[in-house]
Amino acid sequence: MRKRNDCFLMPRNPKFFFFLIAALLYFIPGYCQPGSAQPQDIKVLSEQKDANGNTVRTIQFYQGGKRVVETRIIRQFTGLNVPINPDTLNQDLLMIVINKTRFVLDVYYRRKKIRSYKVVFGPKPQENKMMKGDRRTPEGKFKIAEKHISGRYNKFIHIDYPNDSARVRFNLLKQKGIIPQNAEIGGDVGIHGVWKGGDDMIEMGVGWTDGCIAMKNKDIDDLYTLVNAGVVVYIRL
Repeated sequence: MRKRNDCFLMPRNPKFFFFLIAALLYFIPGYCQPGSAQPQDIKVLSEQKDANGNTVRTIQFYQGGKRVVETRIIRQFTGLNVPINPDTLNQDLLMIVINKTRFVLDVYYRRKKIRSYKVVFGPKPQENKMMKGDRRTPEGKFKIAEKHISGRYNKFIHIDYPNDSARVRFNLLKQKGIIPQNAEIGGDVGIHGVWKGGDDMIEMGVGWTDGCIAMKNKDIDDLYTLVNAGVVVYIRL
């Protein structure tokens, strides 16, 4: 007679068993966070200072089998980390401001800046998102929807794009014929870290994401302790 715990034995078809496990893992939040392929063979082709003392850097890398060449203006950056106890923070008084021109994410509390982190975006950082797949970061006012541990990007802070204002703009772009009628609005936009050893992508200014905001792992670890769902996020040029 079969014992009750025999139901946990390996199925007769091992391939089905492993497929089932893989499928379950895929749908665990943060385990297989969708996103861009990891850049490979990164090289600095040229680097010089402009009249304002900023670094003008041209980078070459391969992503998804394609050769990418990007020129970035790396502005002078000074990080900020004001000592504060995260447990004492009133979440209603926190605010995140992301500047796509300066490549900086600032955190404000009671209208005073308490954090400043260096960030990167996709290949077209100063263009506003129009539709799914354009790899652009949306601009406007959003809120943190949720946050979770990410198996791919350390931690992921998801924002509520598309919100109502984003949908209005998206429909208007369709009406004007700027984007195709069958275009989709997209989603899965957030603030996240990088794979282990990938902090150099942030320091070098590599635009590798699909429109998310990427930061160094130590920085996303810090930000993750400060903010929760409902905190306002402004993304602007």
